Amino acid sequence: MGIIVRWIFAFILLGATYNPTRWNYITWARAESGDKLSLVVLIGLFLLVGYIIYLRATLRSIGPFGMGLVLALFAALLWVLHDFGLLALDNRDSNVWVGILALSLVLGIGLSWSHVRRALSGQSDMDDVDE
Repeated sequence: MGIIVRWIFAFILLGATYNPTRWNYITWARAESGDKLSLVVLIGLFLLVGYIIYLRATLRSIGPFGMGLVLALFAALLWVLHDFGLLALDNRDSNVWVGILALSLVLGIGLSWSHVRRALSGQSDMDDVDE
């Protein structure tokens, strides 16, 4: 259950930053940067903290190679779905949502990987050992 929660928060983080609707930080920040600059900066810093937490944990747990591997697996899945006619990639907005989904899966798996590895192997990471 924890893996799903971590993935959902990664999806919310990415979707809140940018998505094809008008309800995202990038669009809002462009519109409000003159009048509410302090609020734009504050919310931008909150998003930055979220990205730092996710990226640092992902890079420490699966590294750049693991991130690329997860993206490659997702890309291969999309390719198969497209070849079998189950997924159309001609809509720009749906492609953006697919990209957000892919990146959120990478971040969610990266943040959860230490827990998954511990459950599968019974071995703890050095960061997991109580002092």
